[in-house]
Parts: sequence; structure tokens; C-alpha cells
Amino acid sequence: MKKYLIFSLFAAFVCLSFVQLKENKFAQITVNNHPLADSVKAESNYKNLCGKCHGEKVDAFVDRTWKYGSTNENLYKSIKQGNSDKVMHSFEKTLSDDEIVALSNYIAAGITRLKRYSFGAAQTSNVFTSEEQTIKLDTIVKGVGSPWSFAFLPSGEILMTDKSGKIYRVGKDKSMNLISGTPEVLAEGQGGLLDIILHPNFKKNQLIYFSYSAVKREDGTKLGTTAIMRAKLNGDKLEDQKVIFEALPYSKTRHHYGSRLAFGKDGLLYFSVGERGNEKVNPQSIENDLGKIHRITEDGKVPADNPFVNTPGAKPTIFTYGNRNPQGLLFNNSTGQLLEHEHGPRGGDEINIIAPGKNYGWPVATYGINYDNKIISEKTAMEGIQQPLHYWLPSIAPSGMTFVEGDKYKAWKGDLMVGSLRFKYLNRCKMKDGKIVGEELLLKNVGRVRYVKMGPDGYLYIAVEGPGFIFRLLPV
Repeated sequence: MKKYLIFSLFAAFVCLSFVQLKENKFAQITVNNHPLADSVKAESNYKNLCGKCHGEKVDAFVDRTWKYGSTNENLYKSIKQGNSDKVMHSFEKTLSDDEIVALSNYIAAGITRLKRYSFGAAQTSNVFTSEEQTIKLDTIVKGVGSPWSFAFLPSGEILMTDKSGKIYRVGKDKSMNLISGTPEVLAEGQGGLLDIILHPNFKKNQLIYFSYSAVKREDGTKLGTTAIMRAKLNGDKLEDQKVIFEALPYSKTRHHYGSRLAFGKDGLLYFSVGERGNEKVNPQSIENDLGKIHRITEDGKVPADNPFVNTPGAKPTIFTYGNRNPQGLLFNNSTGQLLEHEHGPRGGDEINIIAPGKNYGWPVATYGINYDNKIISEKTAMEGIQQPLHYWLPSIAPSGMTFVEGDKYKAWKGDLMVGSLRFKYLNRCKMKDGKIVGEELLLKNVGRVRYVKMGPDGYLYIAVEGPGFIFRLLPV
């Protein structure tokens, strides 16, 4: 009798589930082995039937404007019937009705995952609460245009670059003095005055290094590239300026300059150069400087052990290639590894562990699709291509990164902080054994976070664009 009662209850549950399904065929069903519960089959159908046009990873595909709607019903109709403009053809004869419903649910789930970046209205308070830490923003700089980077002077002052072409010395009293002697920059599009760092022996030699979009004119046309200048800081002026690197060739484009700088413990200068928007040629060729990580000596010479120094036709300063637009470069003081992050197109931003001579894949292998929703590559992995430590779908547009050190932020210690330009927040990458095991979205709607750095006082500092701020993060 007891067995019969249990069987009757189970049968009633299954019947009720199918009645509900009939009323709403887009309901998320959990009955075992039912076609609509088969997310594995839906994922397979997406990869095999949709991926060649829309990208292997659905999270890149769903990051788009939906011309015909993005509800389950809209997706179902588009898959089943195709679209009137014939861009999307019908799958009515390829898939069963249940398979189309499952596929529309699978795509809709990807759209739902994007909502984690929908923060709503910006908060008016300068206090932000997160999972394990409450932060108060202390304003160090305000009212500038677009701060791109900053460096801490031994005096406790800050050197800050503004994309417009200016460098400021920010006093401990938050006063701002303009530094003279900066070069002409092509402050158009993504170009301008970019990264800035101190020589490791700055206290003795007063040398600073900064990257910028250099300009030259040919037949009345302005061309630009990424250049690195070394100069001596004397009070509020630069002296002994010397261009120690100039990426070739110059280009008409106004985007993808890179560019971050980092000194290694070997005393050599590592820096990134974007591929300037020409992905068909630049990043995979070692005969130009674009789409690469480079390594030079402190005065611009080529280290004898650079990976391509003896390769005919190769640019000898190249350290890695196949990079897109890297705006993060950082040595992990614990492991000695060099980490880089770079912008993908629509999806496929990457964090990479940089190793000499390696190919990082752009554009022959990528997790992203193009801005017009077209496929760049059907491959996310290939033999001979380095896989990223981490990638983002959708693209968060990462810029700047730093490891949390010291004891000011005990819950975050050892984690990697990355700025997001697109979604205007600070991304906490939770680290364990050298791997990223989780993420938290901090300081939501704070603004376009261009740079983040640990200060010598043990506090985190961030630079936010338009209007420009530098904030110090004070634990509450």
C-alpha cells in the first residue's frame, strides 16, 4: 500500500509538470531526461549550429543589441522561423520543437548572466559595502580630465599622467603642480599621455619613464604610435628627455596603443604595445612592434637574451606576440611571474602569465567575437597558443591591476584587483594557489576605473576617468 501511494504521488507530480509545460513551454523543467531539461544537448546544439556564426561561447554572443527581441519567445521564434532580413535562417527542419525551446532557454540564460553588470543608479554615498569589506573613498585628486596612471614619489607625493598630455605632481596637501617638459602627444581617440613609473633607483638618479602616443606628419596626415620616454625629474620640470623606444610602423588609427610599463627584478623594462586595430597583420608577425610585449634595458638597448634577438627579420625587443591591446602589466612579487591583461573585442578579455617567446593567440584563437557580431576565429584554443589564466565574457574592458599586499585589507590579501572601464567598477579576482577561483564586483558605478595600485602607505588607490579622480580606499 505504501509503495502504491508513493508511485501515485510521483505520477501525479510528473503529470502536473507536463500540464505546466503545456501552458508555458519556456518553463525551466527539471524532470530527468526530458528534452527541455537537457542543457548539455542545448549547449551542444549551440556550438554545432550557432557557434560558427555567433561564437563558441554563448556569453559573447548574448552581449549585443537584439534586433528581434531577447525574451525566450523572441529567441524561439527567431530560431524556428528565421528572420525577415534572412540574416538568420530557419532551423525548423533541423531541430525539433523541444530542442528549439531548450536552445532558446540556453541562450536566455546567457542573457540573464549579463545582468550581474546592471548596477542601476550610482550611489550618492562615498561608502561602499562588499562581501567582506566596507570601504570609504578618500578623494586625493578631483577635477582633472582623464587620469591614466600615477606613481608614488619617495616624498609621499604622487606623479599623475593626464591623457591630455600633462603630468602633475600631487602634494601631500592635495595641491597640484604642472610638470613642464612633456613631449607632444597625439591626444585623440585612445591616444594621449599614458603610463608612468619610476626607475628602481629613483632616489639616486631621479629618472622616470612614461608611455605616450607619439605623432608625426606625412603629406599633411597625422600618424601615431606608442613611444617610451625617459627623463629626469628636477622639481616641477623634466630634463634630459630621451625617447628610448618607438613602436613601428606608425599608423593612421587612433586606438589600441597599449600601454603599461613594469621594471623586473632583472633591472629590465617590460612594456606593452597594442596592435593598433590591424589584427590581420600586426599581432602575429614578429617583423613589426605592434601587438606585443617588449623588453629593453633601462636606456633602451636590446637585452642579449631576448627570445627573437637572433631571428632574421624579427624585431629584437619583442618578448611575446599575439597580444591585442594590453592595459595591465604587473610582476607578482610572491612568484616572480609577469602578468598581463588585454582587451578582447566583444568578449575575450584575458589575464595571461607572460613567458618569453610565446604566442598569445590574437586573432587566431580568441574567446570573443567582433563588434559587428561576426566571428573572428572559430577557435578558442590551438596548439602553440598560450591559454589565458582567466578570461571575461562579456568584456569588462580591463585597465590597470595590482595585488593586494599588507594587512589593511585582510579579507582581500593576495587577491588581484583589476579596473573595469566598461562597467565602471573594481574587479576583485580571488586568488588561490596562483589561480583565480572567484570574482567580486566592488565599488559599483564608481566610474571608469583606469588604474589601480597599492600605495607605499599600504592603501589601495584607483584612478577614475571623466571627470577625473584619484581615490584612496579606506577600510571602515
